[in-house]
Amino acid sequence: MTLAGVPGQMNWMPPPQAPMGCPPGLEYLTAIDQVLVQQQIELLEAFVGFETNNKYKICNSMGQQVYFAAEDTDCCTRQCCGPGRPFEMKILDNMQREVIHLSRPLRCQCCCCPCCLQEIEVQSPPGTVIGYVEQKWTLWKAKLEVQDAQRQHIMTINGPCCPCSCGSDVEFPVSSADGSSEIGMISKQWSGFAREFFTDAENFGIRFPLDLDVKFKAILMGACFLVDFMFFEHQNNNN
Repeated sequence: MTLAGVPGQMNWMPPPQAPMGCPPGLEYLTAIDQVLVQQQIELLEAFVGFETNNKYKICNSMGQQVYFAAEDTDCCTRQCCGPGRPFEMKILDNMQREVIHLSRPLRCQCCCCPCCLQEIEVQSPPGTVIGYVEQKWTLWKAKLEVQDAQRQHIMTINGPCCPCSCGSDVEFPVSSADGSSEIGMISKQWSGFAREFFTDAENFGIRFPLDLDVKFKAILMGACFLVDFMFFEHQNNNN
């Protein structure tokens, strides 16, 4: 299967040896402790405000591409629901195999409604759930709970007081389930005034321990996309 917009085969990270029990395609994550998620700028969206499917390059620290992610939603949903829209997202490796599938259901974005908070489901391989990221209701800072396939709490992502990017990065620390230690970071990186003001194309960095389970690394990637849509995907009339 191929998708329009998937880059060519140049400068892709070579696949490492897959350990036993590793879901197909996640062997790339065994050799890295950070990834850069770069949203592609869509000219139609930038100039006329017509919301298009989001596309992302996912690279390692050396700039080699590891994955390509493509949102799959219909036109009506994108225009009517804006950043709160439900979506399916396919994450492909360098052989254009779908190795991770993300599914975000429709949820109310009102923070005053604790019964209907944001969530994303992570599958790898597609059809096999490996975890979830679920927003928890709080009075102050944003809080996301990272869960395994059995809905067991494994990590917590804490948002800043104000997730506003104005000349600096916005950081979302990742801590252990009990909050006793910081084990990683999701950071929305400042991309310059022109890109920040005129487009909703964002850059994110995800840092995690090298020896972290590859399934947990994949779930943190899913958390990054949820953070993007919750806090940084602008409404069309704001562009």
